[in-house]
Formats: sequence, C-alpha cells, structure tokens
Amino acid sequence: MSKTIAIVGLGLIGGSMALALQGFEEYSIVGVDVSQPTLRYATENHVADRVTDDAAKAVAEADVVFLCLHPQGIVNFLQEHKGHFKKGALVTDVCGIKTAVVEAARVLSSQVEFIGGHPMAGTEFSGVQNALKHMFRGAHYIITPDENSSPDKVALLERMAAYIGCSDVVKTTPEQHDAIIAYTSQMMHVIAVSVCDDPRLFDFMGFEGDSFRGCTRVAALDVPLWTQLFAMNAPALDQALEQLEKNINAYRQALRSGDREALAQKLEWSSARKRKMNRAEAEKNKK
Repeated sequence: MSKTIAIVGLGLIGGSMALALQGFEEYSIVGVDVSQPTLRYATENHVADRVTDDAAKAVAEADVVFLCLHPQGIVNFLQEHKGHFKKGALVTDVCGIKTAVVEAARVLSSQVEFIGGHPMAGTEFSGVQNALKHMFRGAHYIITPDENSSPDKVALLERMAAYIGCSDVVKTTPEQHDAIIAYTSQMMHVIAVSVCDDPRLFDFMGFEGDSFRGCTRVAALDVPLWTQLFAMNAPALDQALEQLEKNINAYRQALRSGDREALAQKLEWSSARKRKMNRAEAEKNKK
C-alpha cells in the first residue's frame, strides 16, 4: 500500500529533499508551501508528486513529515499543528540547530515520533528554483534519536538517508550537534561576514585571491535564516567564538612581540594540525 512523505517548506533544502526522495520505496511525495509561485514552480518542474498549501490536511495524511522551514518556522509549525499529525507518523526536520527544535517537538502527541535530523548539505543560494536532486550526495546525515526512539523509525530515516545519497548517518545528541555546527559552520559564517565588515573591503576590490574568495563565499547569506540560526544556537556559538578570539589573540601577541621564532612555532603547530586532518580524511576516503 502506498504511503506518503510530506515535505513542509519547498525552499532549497525542502525542494532538494522532495526531488531526491522520489521513487523511495512505495512512498508518494507531497510538497507543502504557502507560496503560490513556489507551488506553481514545483508543479511545473515535477518537484513532488503533488503539491498543496493545506498543511493541516497534508500532515494528517502523511506517514513521514519533513519540516524544511526556517528554525523559528519549525517551532511555530509544531505548535500550530501539534494535533494534526497522523497517529504513528515519523516527524523529522532538516534544520541546522537541534536543541531548540527537539525541545519544541515536545508538544507533539506521544503517538507521533519526532527524531531531529540534519543533512549536512546546501549552497549559498535559496529557493526551490535552485533545488538539486543530488544535493545530499556524499553528505553526512546527523540524527538525534533518544532512548524513546523506535528502532523501526530510526531504520526508516537511515534508509532514506542512504537513498538520497548521504555517505553515512551519524547519531548524536542535540547538544553535541549544536556544538559541532557552531564550530564547523556558524563560526565560519561569522568569520566571513566579519571580514566583509572591514571598511577597506571596496578599496581592495579586484585584488582578492582564492583564499579571500573562499573565506568570504558564504558571507552573502540569507539574513533572516542566519539570524535565527545564530540566535537559537547562541550558547554553543558564543563558546566557539570565545575560543576563536583566544586563538587570534595568540597570533596577535606573536606579531606584536616581534619574536619570529615564536611566530614560526605557532604557525608550524597550527599547520601540522591541519595536515594531520588532511591525512585522516584521505585515509578515510580510501576505505
């Protein structure tokens, strides 16, 4: 018997998820969005098997629900539709923060199972028109099951992750997920926008090398989204930035002291750590 996956929010990630999941087992894909232009585009480009703006009806019929909204949008959606989800449904999300979302999901009935999720993929673009069927190929898929998560629902998420091309599924806690993301993603975005805050940015335009372009690539970000991501993960991000400040200040002190030997030792220690990481990644890719 055919089952249904509802994708709530047909933006870049939601649209890509809808495309990637087409043909998965016996599930049909329903795309849900409030934007009529988005729904028209999704229909014309076969992003989902069908689309609707009736979220309450869609989640009431869905066996699996992917919440692909901005973080605060997910929190609000869970509160608004807490009584609409189908009994026995798996509800998950693709959000870049987990602690706040998992906490918000506590409003759901005990007959609905929520497992936080985060496929580690994306681009600097937004909107369903930029969705890609192979967006998740080779990506890590982080999930945050707990002691109450049923093995069959966890297994279902693992099968979907494999189907969309993810390299693996990593199980962790919401708190550890948020610490990881604060360091590997959010801090990088803060660095990028901070570099672009320099008053000399336009004075030096045209002289950028690959390192500058690589560092600042993500600075042209989706402001509403990243405002929510930063604010809703503030404790973990603050801790990551505090350590970054200490690391930068260590280099400033080495420069101010005029001690080239100390500076060289610091550079050697830092670069050796990166080379060690590169070797570890290369060994992993060989397996």
